[in-house]
Amino acid sequence: MQNASAYACFMLKKPSHPSHGISSAINCLATLLKEPVVRSSFVQADGVKLLIPLISPATTQQSMQLLYETCLCIWLLSYYEPAIEYLATSRILPLLIEVVKGSTKEKVVRVVVLIFRNLIHKETFGTQMVNLGLPQIVQSLKAQAWSDEDLLEALNQLEEGLKDNIKKLSSFDKYKQEVILGHLDWSPMHKDPLFWRENITHFEENDFQILRVLITILDTSNDPRALAVACFDLSQFIVYHPAGRVIVTDLKAKERVMKLMNHENAEATKNALLCIQRLFLGAKYASFLQV
Repeated sequence: MQNASAYACFMLKKPSHPSHGISSAINCLATLLKEPVVRSSFVQADGVKLLIPLISPATTQQSMQLLYETCLCIWLLSYYEPAIEYLATSRILPLLIEVVKGSTKEKVVRVVVLIFRNLIHKETFGTQMVNLGLPQIVQSLKAQAWSDEDLLEALNQLEEGLKDNIKKLSSFDKYKQEVILGHLDWSPMHKDPLFWRENITHFEENDFQILRVLITILDTSNDPRALAVACFDLSQFIVYHPAGRVIVTDLKAKERVMKLMNHENAEATKNALLCIQRLFLGAKYASFLQV
């Protein structure tokens, strides 16, 4: 068994045939990895990293089968803790999410959902899944007409696991999730001074990623409520961050906000005006302005 695992790794690194070598190796692995001893030797041979590049949306019948069998290998490995530890450090989740979003093949969707279900309570996978928008993707998948009862059951279990993880997230994690998905509403944290005081430095993470997403929402959203909340949050950042006005100006938010001052929705207009006022006045006086 150990020799077979090593040979499969060798075949993945140096395929014997340009078009069939890799698919033959993956086909063998999908059978071999059912054995726990093979999972162990495959991980020890550093084979998991050889599977990651093979996970991408398929366009042909042949590539679809290769994708399915590769995901089948990942699913079998998701029962083995050392393999899970490796997967936790890889970029596998975004790849799998792209596959499940772009695939109409039921067997591919099923095996990817089964992988998610196995990983949802492991390491940091749950938080990553929430941050990558998997709850909304699951909702979309559940709305489709699948005939496979195992898939429907797995979707329900995955949905419950995601809900559990959302409950565990910190207030800033929840806020970040809301912003990244563009589903902004007047949840309590937006107007809570304690939230802004405690979390203001988090807005600096990843080169002010959250601020950039808020500004993108101003450019792209058709939801007046989302536009209003985005304007308000930018104005809150100006008030609570020592360099808020300078940072928001440098990110070229002013032009986007000013366009909304003539918006047909009164809520969006009011919050755009507040943001502009705070931009011009700065934090010293802007804190006196309230919606």
